[in-house]
Amino acid sequence: MEQVEPFAEGFVLALAPEFVLVIGLFTLMIVPNMGNAKFRIPLTQIRLPWFFGGKRGKLDSDPRLPGLFATVFFTIAFGLTATSFVNGMVKTQIVTPSGTPMLQIDEFSRMFELIFFGALALASAASVNRLPATGRSDRSLNGLYNNRRQVDFYILLMTTGLGMAFVALAQDLFMLFIGLELASFSTYVLVSFMKESKEGTEAGMKYFIVGSVASGVGLYGLSLLYLWSGSLQFADLSVAFAANGMEPLPLIALGMLLVGFGFKVSAAPFHFAAPDAYAGATAPVAGVLATASKAMGVLGLLRILLVIASPEATDGSAVWLVALGVLSVITMTWGNLAALGSTNPKRMLAYSSVAHAGYMLAAITAIGALNWEDGHIDMSNDAALVVVTALIFHLTVLVCFKLGAFLVLSLLESEKGGHTLESLGGLAKRD
Repeated sequence: MEQVEPFAEGFVLALAPEFVLVIGLFTLMIVPNMGNAKFRIPLTQIRLPWFFGGKRGKLDSDPRLPGLFATVFFTIAFGLTATSFVNGMVKTQIVTPSGTPMLQIDEFSRMFELIFFGALALASAASVNRLPATGRSDRSLNGLYNNRRQVDFYILLMTTGLGMAFVALAQDLFMLFIGLELASFSTYVLVSFMKESKEGTEAGMKYFIVGSVASGVGLYGLSLLYLWSGSLQFADLSVAFAANGMEPLPLIALGMLLVGFGFKVSAAPFHFAAPDAYAGATAPVAGVLATASKAMGVLGLLRILLVIASPEATDGSAVWLVALGVLSVITMTWGNLAALGSTNPKRMLAYSSVAHAGYMLAAITAIGALNWEDGHIDMSNDAALVVVTALIFHLTVLVCFKLGAFLVLSLLESEKGGHTLESLGGLAKRD
């Protein structure tokens, strides 16, 4: 495995997809704001072109421009990530000058990045000129079609992608939490982006409050793990768990981290802000929450439960297996039952996403239950590989069919429809 220090030779190449998103962020900040502005040299009457601000041209004031830029950069990042599989994956660690691993590029992390970038690229393309979430009068929504307003929307989408990439590559809990919060705060604003509507504002506030509480609980659990082990590195925490077994302090810490990531995957009972968030957000944003954001939460749980917390237990299984198994049963059952009584399509899909979270939690439980050998979870055997592959396949299919459903709703919303199940009647016969 290669080790590269920040800004050393090979650093930019190793993180090429992430740097594409950074370039995309700067492009979105600069290009749509270019104009014919001039500045005056102090103490003179000489004015020189500034090209930033002032009256803009027809191209850089086009409301479709930010969406097209974002879609292109997400597609390039997706292509670079996919190319790394074709050309042969070189496992690379980004390390500090002292040799401490911060990020790791391998097949597992890149596979999740494909899910993130693919979902965000589709959501970005679908949002071009289709930001309204409800069929209100054009006057109340004119601000959404302002070019600079749309720039903010796509900048938030790209910062969400960067945060998710950090979660995929992280090799310690601190980096994982930084990536999680970068993506989370961006999604809080995206959910409430429809500030002209009561539903959008209410959904954003609920999602922010519940998400902030969940993040605070998870951060406290992270601090307890550091207090217990003296390190946040995945490798060091795994050694500490294997050496000390499951003591009360790390058990409490794991429970708190489970609360934080339970909110991200919309697992019951941490899901109660999800239906309102999905219903109040634009359909493409709701699609991102149902796919990419959920994949990020599942990845965090895989890192914590299967890489870190696999100590020897007296009954031959990890202590979190029973808790996670019960949580998965409750989540998949409640999600499906609640969806039956929903009349709003996005709310129904939100409860469907809750049920899918239960299926994925069951897969994580199965990995721990079926692959327990000699006091630890053996991730190198065939059974573990099959379940993890199935889980990633499920997430990939989820992006296709769940995001596809939200994109159809996005098209209907642009035509002032699709807000009730009754309005979908006869959809196949419409022009």
